[in-house]
Amino acid sequence: MIRKVKILVPIIVGFIVIAAAVKPSSDRYFEILKNLDIFATLFKEVNAHYVDEINPTTLIESGINDMLETLDPYTNYIGADEIETYRMMTTGEYSGIGAIVERKDGISTVIMPYEGFAAEEAGLRAGDEIHAINGIALEGKSQEEVKYLMKGQSNSAITLTIKRFGQIEMFDVEVKREKIAVDSVPYAGMVTDDIGYVRLTSFTQNVGRSIGIKVLDLMEQGAEKIILDLRGNPGGLLHEAVNVSNVFVEKGKKIVTQKGKVRANDWTYNTLNDPVDPNIPVVVLTDNGSASASEIVSGVMQDYDRGVLIGRKTFGKGLVQIERPLSYDAVVKITTAKYYTPTGRCIQAIDYSNRNEDGSVGKIPDSLKNEFYTSNGRKVFDGGGIDPDIEVEKLTFAPITESLVRDDHIFYYATEYFYKNEGLNPEKPDDVRLSDQEYEEFKKWLGKRDFDYTSKVERETKELIALAKKEKRYDQLKNHFDRLEMATKPNMGEDLETFKEEIKMLLEQEIAGRYFFEKGMLESTFGKDPDVQMAVSVLNDPDRYQSILNTQ
Repeated sequence: MIRKVKILVPIIVGFIVIAAAVKPSSDRYFEILKNLDIFATLFKEVNAHYVDEINPTTLIESGINDMLETLDPYTNYIGADEIETYRMMTTGEYSGIGAIVERKDGISTVIMPYEGFAAEEAGLRAGDEIHAINGIALEGKSQEEVKYLMKGQSNSAITLTIKRFGQIEMFDVEVKREKIAVDSVPYAGMVTDDIGYVRLTSFTQNVGRSIGIKVLDLMEQGAEKIILDLRGNPGGLLHEAVNVSNVFVEKGKKIVTQKGKVRANDWTYNTLNDPVDPNIPVVVLTDNGSASASEIVSGVMQDYDRGVLIGRKTFGKGLVQIERPLSYDAVVKITTAKYYTPTGRCIQAIDYSNRNEDGSVGKIPDSLKNEFYTSNGRKVFDGGGIDPDIEVEKLTFAPITESLVRDDHIFYYATEYFYKNEGLNPEKPDDVRLSDQEYEEFKKWLGKRDFDYTSKVERETKELIALAKKEKRYDQLKNHFDRLEMATKPNMGEDLETFKEEIKMLLEQEIAGRYFFEKGMLESTFGKDPDVQMAVSVLNDPDRYQSILNTQ
């Protein structure tokens, strides 16, 4: 601890010396020097006199993070210990076994092996429990400790001790760590005979090229229309947003303009290549999780009337960040500019904190919005996210369904179903469908498990009762509360029947994933996804499609 402080204090003092070396040309530089001096002396006094030993790294990082939070949510400090995770987000690459591993009931469990990577090739399956790594038992280990044990150089071997459903004895599986490139385009396939579907999850390096190849491949399979799914896509590299737009937009078109305080950060990006197809009908799916680069692509498609947007308002992040290296392998990500769509819209949410519970942009008064016009004269607005051309209500689930997912009953039942039906070999995800008899078996299985749930109405009733007691009004309202509690108490048997279809859909999706991995989980929902179904309906009606793009 003392050694760390001895290292840190000279660093801070050195920072002050550097600041002092800058000839103050205004009061601003004096303020910088003064506050750095205050910070250094404050740290010195706290370290010397605080009642307990302090961790200098934790204390300084807290100060850094709190300082940056006063700016905007996207200017962030990334310490050396977080660099690997950060790089994975921007490149999609990391070194590992190629599987999603999470804690379930305190046990590290394989959620999904990535198709074609080391974990799958070694025979690992969804639902496998990992009880030891290289002979080190994982019981009592934190998630961070487990991650540390999983990490290692590419091509190095790791031995996992596995407990598999239906097998009494544990067994070892040797997996060779490798460089994993997470595919930002996890699915590209045909939804109907002439409609192709492409799912884009993040804007990592070379994803524009990948999208172009996928679209060409779908066209060769007979696709005459395309659905581009950007739902839940948080963004990524700005130049890849340009490249993805270029798949559908003609060469030489303005895609995005960024403007900042420093003129060197002002830049306009145009398409540089011929598109894959400038005329193929396109629907772009968006929601409140579509942010940043996703909003650039969505805005471009809308501003040029190049495609129809379906879903929900996007997140509302119209800021550009750059990386600047710091000492000791740390990095700071700094917001340097705002970006503007071809019509001149800045879709940055006006108030960072004014968001709904689901993360969507809060209500923005019309007086704060500005009007813009698309190529065909359609009226569009700025001020926080991009509004879809057709809004579709978000798919929501009943409390019992949410509880079944949250408490992992859907996951565990899918594991048991897979091993108890080993003779079942579906040819495609659509073949995975539960009969009414199989659903009854699920209900019986659930009845043997520790499952209880509380609806939102029931929770709020209990909160109301607690408030009445606090205000000493419970006695006079007791009879009303008794009736309310009886009326809101959930009936599991009834709810399992009432919400049978949505529960079955999630069960089938999870089971499909056991056979067809991530692609199977996605494909199995197409027939019940309201956004996809609306997209198919619009694309299959050329007159409606054109009327949306041409209505002024």
